[in-house]
Amino acid sequence: MTMPAEGSPAPAFSLPDQAGMTHALSDYAGKWVLLYFYPKDDTPGCTLEACQIRDQFQDFGSIGAVVLGVSTDSVASHAKFAKKYDLPFTLLADTNKEVVGKYGVFGEKKFMGRTYMGTMRTSFLIRPDGTIAKVYEKVKPETHAAEVIADLGSLAGRA
Repeated sequence: MTMPAEGSPAPAFSLPDQAGMTHALSDYAGKWVLLYFYPKDDTPGCTLEACQIRDQFQDFGSIGAVVLGVSTDSVASHAKFAKKYDLPFTLLADTNKEVVGKYGVFGEKKFMGRTYMGTMRTSFLIRPDGTIAKVYEKVKPETHAAEVIADLGSLAGRA
């Protein structure tokens, strides 16, 4: 599937979190949501991105935004990752690759001369009305949290 565009409705989903509890996008109607897709638990870039969000999590909360991280790793892998780095936000397990498909973030990747299929580091900022406010492609793990918080600051004032 193709990636949903800014202004379009965010595709609905329902996935288990690191504790096995099910979360649906509709559970967060009326709130800003950062839906961030990442390739793999406990890898250098994904850990950096998650820890940057963790370290600025209070800023997301003060704006009233919810953070949902999604990868194709298992519930058990997410639980271990969240515990190891004390992550205060929800990690969703898309083991069937349904949601990465709906959001168009699963595809061919290249690393060290090798081509393989995987999850692209992409995020979607979803408005309280369920439409996509901003798409972040080719996310830089070290600056992503600050970039989203800055955008939330300006967009939430115009929600």
